[in-house]
Amino acid sequence: MSRVALVTGSSRGIGRSIAVLLAARGHSVAVNYSTSADAAGEVVDAIVGSGGKAVAVAADVGDVSQVDAMFAVIDEHLGPVDVLVNNAGITRDGLLLRMKPEAWDEVLATDLRSVYLCTKAALRGMVKARWGRIISIGSVSGVCGNVGQANYAAAKAGIIGFSKSLAKEVGSRGITVNVVAPGFIETDLTAPLGGEASARLLERISLGRFGQPEEIASVVGYLASNEAGYITGQTIVVDGGMTL
Repeated sequence: MSRVALVTGSSRGIGRSIAVLLAARGHSVAVNYSTSADAAGEVVDAIVGSGGKAVAVAADVGDVSQVDAMFAVIDEHLGPVDVLVNNAGITRDGLLLRMKPEAWDEVLATDLRSVYLCTKAALRGMVKARWGRIISIGSVSGVCGNVGQANYAAAKAGIIGFSKSLAKEVGSRGITVNVVAPGFIETDLTAPLGGEASARLLERISLGRFGQPEEIASVVGYLASNEAGYITGQTIVVDGGMTL
């Protein structure tokens, strides 16, 4: 059955891979972006070129008015959102003693407040349909912490608590709520790491390699399916054994 999926922050990296995979599995996909209009357009073109259906929708997902406007556009062009993937996220790393309030607020707004806003907006249609999938992209930083990422880890840990609570609220409506927590994944954001830093990270990963965006997308694709209908309130860590 074709369903409508919204993937926030899907103009590149993990979000792009998720959008492409969901489209390949028959979903109509809303490709959300904040500033990267050209990149989002390329994702839409790739999906449409492969026979899928997609639209690009601009919105700062930490802003309630922009989120409401985004859902109105999606509803008009694709229909109500059945699958929500909260992927949008930023980092503003730094030791807490040196962390400016703006760095804390920006990360919490984009990484956590956005999950609240988008999920609340999506739930209206899901409750009515008595079916829905809410999948948020967390991080191993939210599971075990990381030096210099107190803001990011707090936001990602917040997503876990949020998802567990919501899973209990909406389970009777046929809606599942889960978190996928990636480890170190090769994307544009992680590319600048030098050889020495990469080598140190590899020593911590049991599989001895970094993950690929498609490996996160495949887990999201499963959680979005009917086959995963009995999984809810869970955090699935996809990190090659880094947190063992």
